[in-house]
Order: sequence, then C-alpha cells, then structure tokens
Amino acid sequence: MKYYIIAGEPSGDLHGSNLMRGLLKADPEAQFRFCGGDMMSAVGGKENLLKHYRDMSFFGFVQVAMNIRTILSQMGDCCRDIMDFAPDVVILIDYPGFNIKIAEFAHKKGIPVHYYIAPKVWAWKEHRVKALKKFVDKLYIIFPFEKEYFPTKGIEPHFEGNPIMDAIAERCAAAPEEAQFRAENGLDERPIVALLAGSRVSEIKANLRFMAELAERMPERQFVVAGVGWIAKEQYEIFTKDMPVKYVCDKTYELLQISEAAVVTSGTATLETALIGIPELVVYGIPWLYEKVKPYLLTIPFVSLVNLNLKREAVREMVVYHPSVNEAEKELRAILPGGTKREKMLADFDELRAIIGGTGASDRFAADIVRTIQNSKFKIQN
Repeated sequence: MKYYIIAGEPSGDLHGSNLMRGLLKADPEAQFRFCGGDMMSAVGGKENLLKHYRDMSFFGFVQVAMNIRTILSQMGDCCRDIMDFAPDVVILIDYPGFNIKIAEFAHKKGIPVHYYIAPKVWAWKEHRVKALKKFVDKLYIIFPFEKEYFPTKGIEPHFEGNPIMDAIAERCAAAPEEAQFRAENGLDERPIVALLAGSRVSEIKANLRFMAELAERMPERQFVVAGVGWIAKEQYEIFTKDMPVKYVCDKTYELLQISEAAVVTSGTATLETALIGIPELVVYGIPWLYEKVKPYLLTIPFVSLVNLNLKREAVREMVVYHPSVNEAEKELRAILPGGTKREKMLADFDELRAIIGGTGASDRFAADIVRTIQNSKFKIQN
C-alpha cells in the first residue's frame, strides 16, 4: 500500500522513521511519500521526501504571520503532491497548525486520514477538537490520560503505548561508555546536572540564563546544556557567557544517562527525562502578563507530562514570570543523591514507566494502521 506521511518537527521525524520501519514490517510492499527529515529519509528514501522540516518549522504568531505566504505555498505543494501520489492513507504526525489543514483536504478528497500522535488540544487551542472529529478517521494517542479526555469530546482514540520508549531504548543502547562520553565532550569528573532549556530560540531565551545561574551556586557539580543541532551554538552562548556551564549538541539522551539530575523546560523533555530515570526540576519563565491570566486560560492542572500522566505533582513545576534561584537551588539539592525528595521521585518514575508501557509501540501502531486500511479496502471491494 501507499502511505503519505507528514511530520514538521524533529520529534516527528524521529517518530515518523520508527513508524515507517513498523509499516514495512506489517506491509513489506509499503511505498512512502513524505514531509519530514533525515531519519525518515533514511527509511523511506531521500528521493521520496517532498519537504524537509527545517523549511516548514514556524512557531508562534509572529513567525507564522511573517511567513504566511510560504506556509500557504507549502500547503498547496503538499496537497498537489498527495493527489499525484494517490496514497491509500495520509498519516499526520502532530504539527497541528499545518496538518489539520491537510486532514481537511485529504478527507474531502476521500482519502483516509490517520492522525498519529494527537495534537495537545487538552492544553491549548481546544477548538481544534472539532476538526479532528470531522476530518480524521482514526486518532492515535500516546499519553494514557488522553484515553479519558478524547471520549468526552466524542472521539474514540487508539492507544498502543508511547513511541518515546522505542527512541529511548535505541539511543541509550547505542550510547558510549561514560568515560568515553566525558572525554569526547570535554567534561570533567564532577557529577553532572543536565540543562534542557528547550528546542526553540524563544525557550532558550526564556530559560537558559536562569538555569545557568544555578551553576554558580553549585561549583561542586558541572552543569551541561543539551543543545540541538538546528539552533546555532552561539544562541546558547548568549545566555551562558562567563558562566560555568558546558555544552553538548544532539546528545540529550546520552547526557541524561550519566547525569545525577536535570533542570528541564516543560514539554516532551520532561517525560523523556523521567523515563530515563533522572530526577528533574521543571522550570519555565513566562511573560508577566501570561502569569496573571494563566489561571483563567490554562485548563490543565499541570504543565509537565510527568505530572499529567501521574495525575499529581511528582516533579516540582516552577512556571512563573521570574523564577527564584534560591527556591530552584533548594529543590534541585533535594533531588540530588542524598536529597530528601530523590527516592520518592524515582519511585514515581517507576510507576510512570508502568503506565506508559514498554517498547514496541511504533510497531504496534503501524500494525494497526495497516490492518485498518486493509480491512477498509476489503469492505469496499465486497
């Protein structure tokens, strides 16, 4: 069968590549056409890549407004390419600003639409639920708490675990020995605290300077920023200049594995850190105005995926306009070895892994997609 897959972000490229491997297991004759990145190209062939996510990633109102012509042009190219490819199914991976429009187009053309990794409509822009219900034939979710949320909106979701477990298992198994990693990345023998300041420039601007100030308070440890390759190193150095902070790039899982603790912005990184088993403090600097209106706009009790899935504050969240360095230091020391909160947090992470499920989710999701489309084709033929 023919599969058209759209991912517009690095995480989507990762999960898309694992899903494509699963599709090939369930359907060895699978043909792919896609928007994504290098990892999806490695599975489906670079010649089948329409657009790279580097050219599609526009975040926030200002960026979208400034690039609206480009975005509309990309949507048009994608729609035309879908019709030329004539897929048996369109598979959309998160990236809702773009993908919901594609869902509408494909649905109107009579092409089955499967949404893999549902948009986080429970956190913001809940109005998108209407589009999901109208234009998506099957919705795949990766967080257990979503099993309760979507049915209240009239959508029956499908859950097979979380593909993050596959990504973690693969990367951690291939990680170098700790001594080798330290030597290759210029790290000394002091215990490590990982700093995950976000994957967007705006997040780095909002969080990294505050995180770096913690390093000055705790010289007995080395604080290491987990950078991402699509953001220039200089963007990090703006906020760590003259601070005792080190830097590694595109090695987040490997860094976490050898860290004692981590300071993390909200987002998927909070879940990844917990699943690897590293105690964490969640910190996110927000604008003054947003802090004032947050109680009226935020419809969920927590911002970290750890707490949302466990339905309690297992990790401390400091999501405020001006986080207190004193308070953050106190919380960080409490989750380091010997700290008062460390063992309880690690036990909570064990519970989290049991809730999320083990590896193999990518293959299970892929098998269900193939089975669903094959059954649909069989019904049409009969």
